[in-house]
Amino acid sequence: MIELTANRTADQQTPALCSAHTRDAEHADAQYQTSRCITQAVALLFTCWLVACSGPDNPASDATEIPPVDDPTTFQHPDAQAYYAQHPEFFTFATPADLPPDLQWQDGSEQAEFASLEAQKGGEVRIWIPDFPRTLRFVGPDSNGSFRRYILDENGMTLLHKHPNTGAYYPGLAQAWAVADSGDTLFFKLDPDATYSDGVPVRSGDFFFMFYFMRSPHIVAPWYQDYYSRKFSNITKYDDLTFSFTVTEMKPDILRYAEQRPVPRHFYANFGADYVQRYQWQFEPTTGPYTIRESGLKKGRSITQTRVRDWWAKDKKFWRYRFNPDERTFIVIRDPNKAMESFKRGDIDYCRLDLPQDWYEKVPNDLPDVRNGYIHKAQFYNDVPRPNFALWINKAHKPLADRRIRQGIHYAMNWDRIIDVYFRGDYTRMHTTATGYGQFSHPTLRARPFSVEKARALFAEAGYNQVDTDGILKNTAGQRLSITLTSGYRQYADALNILQQEAAKAGLELQLELLDKTTAIKKAMEKKHAITFAGFNLSVELYPRYWDFWHSYNAVDENGSIKPQTNNLTSTHNPQLDALIEAYDAAQDPATIQRLAHEIEEWLYEDAAFVPTFIRPWYRTGYWRWVQWPAGFNVKLSKYAEEYNLYWIDPASKATTLKARKNEQPLSNGVHVYDTYKRPKPQ
Repeated sequence: MIELTANRTADQQTPALCSAHTRDAEHADAQYQTSRCITQAVALLFTCWLVACSGPDNPASDATEIPPVDDPTTFQHPDAQAYYAQHPEFFTFATPADLPPDLQWQDGSEQAEFASLEAQKGGEVRIWIPDFPRTLRFVGPDSNGSFRRYILDENGMTLLHKHPNTGAYYPGLAQAWAVADSGDTLFFKLDPDATYSDGVPVRSGDFFFMFYFMRSPHIVAPWYQDYYSRKFSNITKYDDLTFSFTVTEMKPDILRYAEQRPVPRHFYANFGADYVQRYQWQFEPTTGPYTIRESGLKKGRSITQTRVRDWWAKDKKFWRYRFNPDERTFIVIRDPNKAMESFKRGDIDYCRLDLPQDWYEKVPNDLPDVRNGYIHKAQFYNDVPRPNFALWINKAHKPLADRRIRQGIHYAMNWDRIIDVYFRGDYTRMHTTATGYGQFSHPTLRARPFSVEKARALFAEAGYNQVDTDGILKNTAGQRLSITLTSGYRQYADALNILQQEAAKAGLELQLELLDKTTAIKKAMEKKHAITFAGFNLSVELYPRYWDFWHSYNAVDENGSIKPQTNNLTSTHNPQLDALIEAYDAAQDPATIQRLAHEIEEWLYEDAAFVPTFIRPWYRTGYWRWVQWPAGFNVKLSKYAEEYNLYWIDPASKATTLKARKNEQPLSNGVHVYDTYKRPKPQ
């Protein structure tokens, strides 16, 4: 299995691409490159216009040399200025008098805090990571690795944030917001206290620069160029603290577009074609609580995040009882078994225990440190959209283009046995490509069960009706029904061996290819796999996304060649499905969205390029007793224990625990199950 972190906006979202009828990324690139060639005279004229229209917030600057950033709050990159000038329909400069007079401003004050008032500030938490990140950049090559969540997704602040218990929104960088009567424009008033970690205030101009930055080919991130070109049609500045976004689609959950972070224009004064190299190990100033100092970066060994001195949101509602340790040290331990031993020694403060062998065998309830209450264990049932772990069948590889073969593979996969034996019945079966979206998930579709008879019948229809000496089917040309299954998750090797043995009963030979995670991801993204065991981490949202995974735009290029570096791992390209997806993306009312989502799922079920595997309706965590959590442990929408940073280090508890452990004195046992949000197993 490959756990892929899909391209995201700063809210951990996995935004889908838009309709093929809108501008594509290549067109956006061309526009950007044109703007780079704009003359110095045009840039200077635009600078004068900015001064006339927007006042002293936009000083004149030389178009050929980057000026010193004497005043970071007013700095304007000349190339960005030229880009604004070239796209006046997108970048609008107005005044407060131009704001609609009847806006209904909201501030989220009716929402309850979800952190514990008992939380204590201070101390250090030690966390293990399996590898050292390849960059500290937030976008561009190698930036979308698993470490990014610690420095951006869970650390950087966006305009608004989704409340993890109610699903409503509460303030981040914006202290108030409003939605236009038209339903397609969001207005924001920035919190005047909002400040980057280097002390520079956040201003409307940083969101203007965000669009310039995200559309730029310099970041070498076509997905972001496409998203920020397709999803938004305008940004308007009213003053330094007030601006609006206009989006290209009016959906019931329009506020998800408010989960955007600013890009600090002063930090990128030298932004250009060498962006990837220049900023490879420079930590961008953050609006969040933790920064990375040069002294905290020990390449190949560890990274230490340090609390921002006088963080601007430290006393704000929704933020004041979170992000409690003064330091977070991430220690590289490449062998998970060694990491587990390090945790059991007390060198690591907490550790995920999701795998059955970790929960039941490596840190069992009768382990002395667990039995005596020094190490606690928690199983927390959450309620979120589930990662789409599946066997992704690449239809560009023969004989997988034949639907009968794909449907036969479904029946030849004994996932129920894996769930019962390997996962000890703790996991449940996934049934569709989108689980956990309430009414928008298909209510009746069920994964095909293991059936040797049905698998062999379908294989025979496809021409594999002869049996080789070892029981594997072959066709009249002597070609064996032998397919390679690639996985980047060696921890699941035993489960895949079970899958291989069961498939052989149906006459299918699965050749297991276990690679390191990076190589497996690269192979899948280049569409060189036949079948890959993969799962995309999905963020909490109202309804599923289909464009990324199933639209032809992400399968083939204009010449009909397979398109690499997209999330369409099955090479699916079908006009009928495209039409459904485009109608789905254009739909505005929940009833239509629901109907089309169900139709898409039914189409995908028949197409059979996605073999659903399992879901885990909870997460498990082990932690030393001095790591404290709120009374209910966590929040409904948390995907793992530390996501919302609700924990804290209790020094008194640590002293008591270490003394009791030294003296072999038992403390209160701490094996907990939190099932408030547990849902019944689907039948």
